Amino acid sequence: MLNALSVDVEDYYQVSAFAKTVRVEDWPRFESRVVQNTDRILAILAEYRLKATFFILGQVAECYPDLVRGVHAEGHEIATHGYGHQLISLQQPAEFRQDLQRSLQVLEDIIGEKVWGYRAPSYSITPQTAWALDILQGLGLRYDSSLFPIHHDLGGFPSSPRRPFQIKEDFWEFPLTTWRIWRWSIPVAGGGYLRLYPYCFTRWAIGRVNQEGIPAVVYVHPWEFDPDQPRIKGAPLWSRFRHYQNLDKTEKRFRALCRDFEFASMGEVLRNWIAQRGDLDRRQL
Repeated sequence: MLNALSVDVEDYYQVSAFAKTVRVEDWPRFESRVVQNTDRILAILAEYRLKATFFILGQVAECYPDLVRGVHAEGHEIATHGYGHQLISLQQPAEFRQDLQRSLQVLEDIIGEKVWGYRAPSYSITPQTAWALDILQGLGLRYDSSLFPIHHDLGGFPSSPRRPFQIKEDFWEFPLTTWRIWRWSIPVAGGGYLRLYPYCFTRWAIGRVNQEGIPAVVYVHPWEFDPDQPRIKGAPLWSRFRHYQNLDKTEKRFRALCRDFEFASMGEVLRNWIAQRGDLDRRQL
C-alpha cells in the first residue's frame, strides 16, 4: 500500500498551542529555526529516496523563498498551509479567503506553478466551518487534507469518512488517518501522536489501516525534529506537554516509518486512488 507523507512547514512559535501566549505581531522577535529543521527533513527524505508534500505556511514562504525553492527543486510537492496559521473557526469567510489567496500568491510566485493542495492550521475545518471547502474549490484547489475524523479541542470532523473521497466536482478530501476500533477512531497520523505512542503501536495501527485498503496520511512538523528549540514561557501546561513531549524521539521514529512503509506525495497517492476508485467515493458532508 502506497501511503502519503506530508510536512506542515511552520516555526515552533507559530503553533496553535501557543496562540494565546505568542501574538502574531510578536513573531519577528523569536529566533527562527524553520529553515534548518526543514533541511533536516529534506536530508532524511533524500536518504530514503522518498517524496512528500510540504504544506508551507505563506508567512514562512514570504520570509524564506529559497526554502520553498529548495523543497521544490528536490521534487517534492508544494501545497499551502494558509498564510498566517489562524484557526478557521476564528475567521469569517472573507478573512479566510483573503488569507488563502495571499498564501497561494506567495507560493505560486516562488515556484512558478499552480498549487493544488491545502491543509488547515490545526485541522480546523469542522462541521461548523465546512463552508471553507467551497472557498477552496472556488479558488481552484483540487484537494484538501484537513478533515480529522476525531473529536479534538482545536478541530476534528468526527463524521468524515476515513478514506479519500470526492466532495465536489474535481475536488477531493484526503482525511487524516485514524484506526477504527468499535465506535472509536484512534488518531495515528503522526505529529504528536507519533511522539506520544510507542512506535510499535504506530506501525501496527498503520498496518491495520492499510489492510482495510486505506492509504495512510503521515504528517510531521519541522519543529518536531528540534529538541533544542527555545522554550515558550508562560504557555499552559497542557500546551507545553503536547508540544515538547518526546521531541528527542521524532527523528528516530520518522526514520523507522520511512523504512517500514511505502510513501509518496499526497498528490501522487490521491491520483492513484482516483484512478482505482473514480466516482465510487463521492460523498456529501
